[in-house]
Amino acid sequence: MASSAYYYPVVLLGLALVFKIPGLIRARHDPLVRSVAVVMLLGSSVFASAAPPSIAGVNSLTGIPNVASPLVYSLMSAFSGSCIILLITWRGGPAEQRRRATRQCVIVYGGVAVALWLLFAAGDAPVERLRDLDTYYATTPYMREMICLYLIAHTVAAFVMTSLCWRWSRSVHGLLRAGLILLVIAYLLNLAYDACKITAVVARWSGHDLDHLSTWAAPPLAAVSSLFQSSGFILPLAGQRLIGLRRTWARYRALEPLWKALRGTLPRRPVRIAWWASVELRLLQRESEIHDGVLALDPYFDPALRLAASAGASSDGAPPEQASAIGTAAMVTAALQARAEDPDGDIVSSARTYQPDTSAGLGDLAAVSAALRPARPPKAARLSVFGRSGVFPR
Repeated sequence: MASSAYYYPVVLLGLALVFKIPGLIRARHDPLVRSVAVVMLLGSSVFASAAPPSIAGVNSLTGIPNVASPLVYSLMSAFSGSCIILLITWRGGPAEQRRRATRQCVIVYGGVAVALWLLFAAGDAPVERLRDLDTYYATTPYMREMICLYLIAHTVAAFVMTSLCWRWSRSVHGLLRAGLILLVIAYLLNLAYDACKITAVVARWSGHDLDHLSTWAAPPLAAVSSLFQSSGFILPLAGQRLIGLRRTWARYRALEPLWKALRGTLPRRPVRIAWWASVELRLLQRESEIHDGVLALDPYFDPALRLAASAGASSDGAPPEQASAIGTAAMVTAALQARAEDPDGDIVSSARTYQPDTSAGLGDLAAVSAALRPARPPKAARLSVFGRSGVFPR
């Protein structure tokens, strides 16, 4: 694999990490978000450090031949452990059980990283090898053990992740299942990478030369695997975010008729927000203005009209929730008409204040907004807008 190809996964993982920075800042106390960031950071670090130019640079900077090898292998071990920790956090379960599994993973792969450095320090590797260190030093004492240790740790992690992701994917659906399937493919490619490396090393032990498996076949498998890994981890999280944004935007648009109807009743001019403001902030402002408008219309609301309109909608076959929304919309329409016919504000505020039914949250307001345009007060209720003494009948 060309040296430049090592940096493609670095760029992709780096861009994914950059896009995650806003979410990481907002949810910096969320262990799942932190775990995703750590996985992407370590994944990009592995490929950045494993590129032959990077290896040569580290060796030259330190003046120690092949010192980059335990660095790369330690990062690979840390990356393997972080993937398992991410899956543990992602899957959930009892908090104490998750903490215990996380501690065990940190201890095991942290111990592997320490052992790799100790074995390198005990070994003798005077000839710099940028691409074929695994096979060149496959029979060298201590270097041999270092190479075997990182391959075993990587293989175990790939096997565990393949098994866990496959079993979990059979019990979930949607984007989560799609992400897990991508992870299964990624770790099967990791196992193929390990198989190539181990076969080449074992061939050296028996006096055969299968170095091409380690030098030329394994690296492309790792590169493709990283793409599936990053996609598998990001797809469910990004997909959930997109679904959430779509729902928020749909609610924002659904409230538009009600918001426009009540906009003229606001006691003060709405605060303008920046054009780049998030849709969540826009929705919050729209809901706040709707509630302010409802309070301004309170003296003009007629609950009896609302009940009559709801009953009429029910008799026409509307479901209970829709009938209630139609009744509320009819009451809002009549109240807006009454307010328009009372420019001097002669109607006094009633002691009984109308409280909109918000027990179902935004859904109720969205349903009222959807029913507002076609809503009309019942014919009997429209015969008189004002009651005695100029007070709207309560």
